[in-house]
Amino acid sequence: MRLNKYMAECGMCSRREADRLIEEGRVFVNGMAATLGTQVTETDSVTVNGKELGSKNEKKVYIYYKPVGVTCTEKDKHAKVTVADSVKLPVRVTYAGRLDKDSEGLLLLTNDGELIDKLMRGANRHEKEYVVKVQKEIKEEFINKMGQGVYLKELDTTTRPCEIHQTGKYTFQIILTQGLNRQIRRMCQVFGYEVKQLKRIRINDLTIGTLKPGQYRELSGEEQKALYSGVGL
Repeated sequence: MRLNKYMAECGMCSRREADRLIEEGRVFVNGMAATLGTQVTETDSVTVNGKELGSKNEKKVYIYYKPVGVTCTEKDKHAKVTVADSVKLPVRVTYAGRLDKDSEGLLLLTNDGELIDKLMRGANRHEKEYVVKVQKEIKEEFINKMGQGVYLKELDTTTRPCEIHQTGKYTFQIILTQGLNRQIRRMCQVFGYEVKQLKRIRINDLTIGTLKPGQYRELSGEEQKALYSGVGL
């Protein structure tokens, strides 16, 4: 098996991140520096940053309601509260599709790097649904233009057309099939709107349900099977 795939299946990181670690010379196989394309078996000793990688774990997936104020990071030493601080699980997990510190809602946590790769690839167009509150009254023109796609100068890209509908004087729901950095906040800024509250309520067929901020639960067997089927795994 290719080393990057092995690292992903061990829950270490995504394959893309594994390639980066290998290129930086931080991965060793049987005491020798690994290279891109290195092949390994489960009998090989793989170390990352000097720590031996465990064997492949049973695949676990959790739904977590990330509260406002919790940061999706493992590296920012300035973050006051991280996901790792908030969720204590029996396996090492990472997240698929981050939420910024000021946003809340559904976050998928898993030890399966292959699943993360599938969910994170924009070309796969997985749906993510949000409820949003802005600081001033919403106009019909704003909803129409948001749905058509918005040019974001700072990213030099135009967002994909999306499904959006107004739910109140200051609120709307929006379904995205891509995950640009702070995408909804950037889109709103183009039209002079400031996001005051942003909550993700759905990823594909998984919803946040009755979870409260800070709570999490493991997916049932049927839920996990449906999730994997939906992403082609």
